[in-house]
Amino acid sequence: MIMGNTIKNVPTMGQNGIVVSPHHIASKAGLAILKRGGSAVEAAIAVAATLSVVYPHMNSIGGDNFWLIYNARDKELKALNASGRSGIMASIKYYLTKGLSQIPARGYLAANTVPGAISGWGSAYQYAQKSIGANLAWADLLETAIEYSANGFPLSVNQEYWTKININPDDISRNLQRFEGFRETFLKANGQPYVKGELFKQHHLANTLAMIAREGPECFYTGEISKKIVTELQANGGLLTLADFAAHKAEWVKPITTKYRGFQAYNCPPNSQGVASLSILNILNNFDIKSCGDGTADYYHLIIEATKQAFADRDKWVTDPAFIDIPLDYLLSVQHGREQAARINRNQAAIDPRPLDPKGDTVWLGTIDKEGNAVSLIQSIYHEFGSGIIAKDTGVVLQNRGSFFSLDPDHVNCLAPRKRTFHTLNPAMLFREEKPYLIYGTMGGEGQPQTQAAIVTKIIDFGQNVQAAVNAPRWLYGRTWGAASNDLKIEGRIAKDVAGELAARGHLVNVVDDYSDLMGHAGAIQIEPITGMKYGGVDPRSDGTAEGY
Repeated sequence: MIMGNTIKNVPTMGQNGIVVSPHHIASKAGLAILKRGGSAVEAAIAVAATLSVVYPHMNSIGGDNFWLIYNARDKELKALNASGRSGIMASIKYYLTKGLSQIPARGYLAANTVPGAISGWGSAYQYAQKSIGANLAWADLLETAIEYSANGFPLSVNQEYWTKININPDDISRNLQRFEGFRETFLKANGQPYVKGELFKQHHLANTLAMIAREGPECFYTGEISKKIVTELQANGGLLTLADFAAHKAEWVKPITTKYRGFQAYNCPPNSQGVASLSILNILNNFDIKSCGDGTADYYHLIIEATKQAFADRDKWVTDPAFIDIPLDYLLSVQHGREQAARINRNQAAIDPRPLDPKGDTVWLGTIDKEGNAVSLIQSIYHEFGSGIIAKDTGVVLQNRGSFFSLDPDHVNCLAPRKRTFHTLNPAMLFREEKPYLIYGTMGGEGQPQTQAAIVTKIIDFGQNVQAAVNAPRWLYGRTWGAASNDLKIEGRIAKDVAGELAARGHLVNVVDDYSDLMGHAGAIQIEPITGMKYGGVDPRSDGTAEGY
């Protein structure tokens, strides 16, 4: 299913800068910032803010984000964790006393973590002012987002599609019209969803963004906005308090890394699942991927089996590192990669009985400016439309990321007050000779590490350009809504004999659309090291563009 793009195999080029995002309005907003002399960080904030408006089913200022930021002047890569912690009142006992064995995926009890996205924008902007040279005022970066929320934009196919899915009265997890804020925001007065091309306005969100533009990012956590959100939640049995919002801060953390061939791959540390994305590459170092042949059963089988090995470590260890000592050096060591690779049977799929999480609707964006500063940023509300709760008079869609906490006290990701949950979000970069060579990422929960591996192997092992690599047929090992077990979803463009061979090796093959939205919306920027020319690739499964100048 092609959401908004035609298929092209030629990447977008830019000598000075490139912006890639899953919505064309947001990409153009970022390009405008670069052309005004703004840095990659400032462009990324403008893109992220605009995406929170024009892709509101996938991300929101009521969600979280994670950043990788490369400072070309200092030759330094920094990571920023802007994910929110659970509220001080959030406890296993609280949910158990309500007769719950797990945290609901939707509703007020799912919105139990502080939204971190705005703190990420603010911290990144402050860093750019101090260390990169931010050239524009904070309010300038939110102009486009405010304009389109107030005056409206033509609704995307993607938003129409996911809105219709989420007003199913027969499925409690897909019955979001039961929430007043959702009905008022995303449905017409007659209860029907907006359709592609109709003008979609969000006046309350426009007012909220305008306040953030005037008063700065801190007002989200200590002003009228947080008061309205907390009032909404507590009036309906929710857990977050004003003190939870006031205590929240984004956190600068050290990127984690592993080698892949002659390159250095970087990602965000836990509570991000970035370690899984790097682990796949660490395992694949032990195989000659090129000799497998592009698009063969051997190629897919190896990456899928490496994914299973990486996910086993991830599910054992990844949570808030403030609550457990995670052995990252060991998990990403050459020796451990060899041990994991040795467990892979080249002819037989390993049986993995753990059902993987079926969701993770997100946006990834990448920017690079003429000085070489670069950003890989991922922003999300977890499930599409998050918790389904839109705080009254704010337009803020609250995430349901905290529903991923376990109520089992022995689980590595068990719920506790002021704790960050396991996060699927993980932005990526690949360095060549200590400089960014590839800026990349994708939406898609469990699919993020898998698609990142696909992009890297297509470009590094098979020499494809970034647009061809993003276009290439993809797969997703995991499950879908309502399914009890994992399967291997492959796009219909994958050859029938390859699909048959994968099934013969024990994979439960499920053929989906040629360009399936299930595969997420990926993107990438590649930098030619000699000329400095920048190449952008955008996913045809999205409504996005790569914009360069």
